Amino acid sequence: MKIKVSLIISTYNWSEALRLVLKSVAIQTVLPEEILIADDGSDYTTKVVIEEFKNQLNIPVKHIWQKDLGFRKAKILNKAIASAKGDYIITVDGDCILHKEFVGDHLRFSMKKTFLFGSRVNIQEHYLPILFEKSKITFNFWSKGIKKRTRALRCPLWSHLFGIKTSISKKVRGCNISFWKADIIKVNGYDESIEGWGREDSELFIRVLNSGCRSRRLRYRGIVYHIWHNEKSKNRVSINNQVQELTISKCKVWCENGIDQYLGKT
Repeated sequence: MKIKVSLIISTYNWSEALRLVLKSVAIQTVLPEEILIADDGSDYTTKVVIEEFKNQLNIPVKHIWQKDLGFRKAKILNKAIASAKGDYIITVDGDCILHKEFVGDHLRFSMKKTFLFGSRVNIQEHYLPILFEKSKITFNFWSKGIKKRTRALRCPLWSHLFGIKTSISKKVRGCNISFWKADIIKVNGYDESIEGWGREDSELFIRVLNSGCRSRRLRYRGIVYHIWHNEKSKNRVSINNQVQELTISKCKVWCENGIDQYLGKT
C-alpha cells in the first residue's frame, strides 16, 4: 500500500532561502502528496514565494501562518501536523536545501513505530552570495562552499550500518526528521510551553520513545544542505532545558499544551 507523505517546511522571514528549498522540492525523484509551509509569522514576501510555487508545482502547497509573537516553532508545527493529510510526515527547515533523493530516502527507511533523523551539510557564510546569485540547489562531496562534507556522501549500502535505537540521540534535529503522524498524536505533539530556540524537537522525541517507539539515524541518505545564518537568541534555553529534564525524570509521554487543541478543526 502506498504511503501518503506530507512534507512540512518551517520558515520565518527568509523568503530568499525558502525559494531555494522549494526549488529543491520540485526536483525530488519522489514527490510528497502535499507541502505544508509552517510559517511562524513571516511578512508578505514569504507569501509571494509560496504563491509562486503553488502555480509551479503539481501538488498542493498549503500556507499555515501564525502571528509573529516571538519564536513559537512548537506551536506552528503542531498546527501544520494537525492539518497534514499524510500518514507519514517529513519535516525540514526553510533554510535547508534538499538532495533530490531526500523524500525517497526517508520513505525507503520508514518503519512502523519508528522515527528517522538525518544530519545536515553546512553551506558556509562566504558562499552565500554565489548560492543566491546562481540559485544553486545541487551539491556533492566536492562542491565548493560547504563543510561537514562527508555528510554529503550518499552511499545507500553504508546507510544500513546504522540500526534501530530506543534512546534519544544528540543528533536529532527537526530540520531533517520523519515520523508517523499517529505516533506524534499519541504523545500530544510538540509541547507549546517550549518557546524560543532549543529543545522543542528533542523533548518531543524523548516522549515518542517513552511511548514505545524507536529511532533510526538516516546516514549517507536523506541529505540536506543547511544555509548559514546568524544564530537565534538562546535566552530561553535554560527554561526549555528544565521542561526536557522533567520529561526525562518522569518518563513523560503526554504533554498538556499540545496538538490536541487543533485536531478535528481542519
